[in-house]
Amino acid sequence: MDLTRERCVPCDRLTKPMDRKEALKYAKLVDGWTIEGRSIYTDIKFKDFKRAMGFINKVAGLAERAGHHPDIYLHSWNRVRLTLSTHVIRGLSLNDFILASRINKLKLQK
Repeated sequence: MDLTRERCVPCDRLTKPMDRKEALKYAKLVDGWTIEGRSIYTDIKFKDFKRAMGFINKVAGLAERAGHHPDIYLHSWNRVRLTLSTHVIRGLSLNDFILASRINKLKLQK
C-alpha cells in the first residue's frame, strides 16, 4: 500500500484513535518512524544547520497542504525530530501515517 497516494481526512472528536494493533500494521509501511505512546516520531541528522532548516521548511509546506501538522524540534544544530499524532483525537489516525510516508519521500531528497 502506497500511503503517499492517500488523502488526509479531517478528524473530529467522535473519531476513534487507532488501536495499537492497527498502528503497528501502518508503522511497517513508514520506515524510520517509531510508535511512542499516542504518536509516531522520526529523527533525522543533516550535514549542517542550513540543510536542516531547508528540510523543516519543506515539511511545513507539505503539512500545510495536507492540513495535518507535525511537531517539529530542531536540536544540536543539525538534528530534526518530527512527531505526529492527531491532536483532536489524542492518538494516531491514518493521517499520521500518510504524512509520515510523504515526509519519508522528502527525506530521500535531503
